Amino acid sequence: MNDRQNKIVCIFDARSRRITALHIHEWIYEYLRLPEKDVRMIRIDGPGRRVFIKLNTSEQAQSILQTTKRQLEFRHDNGELSIVQLELSGMGIRRISIANLTPEVPDRIIRETLSTYGDVTEISEESRSKSYRCPFHNGIRITVTRLKKHIPSHMAMAGNSVLIS
Repeated sequence: MNDRQNKIVCIFDARSRRITALHIHEWIYEYLRLPEKDVRMIRIDGPGRRVFIKLNTSEQAQSILQTTKRQLEFRHDNGELSIVQLELSGMGIRRISIANLTPEVPDRIIRETLSTYGDVTEISEESRSKSYRCPFHNGIRITVTRLKKHIPSHMAMAGNSVLIS
């Protein structure tokens, strides 16, 4: 399905001081206690204050989230303490585009189909740019969904083969 399912993201407080890659690696070793063999990749998004950690299995990712209760602390060199939120990468509230769905399909069907993957809070229709004479709907539906698990990029919905992005 989706290769991101074994990846957790550590979200550092955006108001905190910048953290060096060395400090992040030491923090991962000290607080997450991850053996080197279990970590496939670490990617640091400095401006976004996020660290992505790719693990070998989804069980390892789930275990980290359970043992940390999705939250850890980071102590800066100056003694300042920052709270770090842990999540599965790609989870949380997301805007999801659904293409190739006929306009006759009611929103109720979209909610039912996506309920396996999360809670749909909003559904709207995307329109052509307002710079066109007639900004008609372009056939793409947008949902705001709180994801519980990864969603596939293709699926069947009311007899239509739809593209999810």
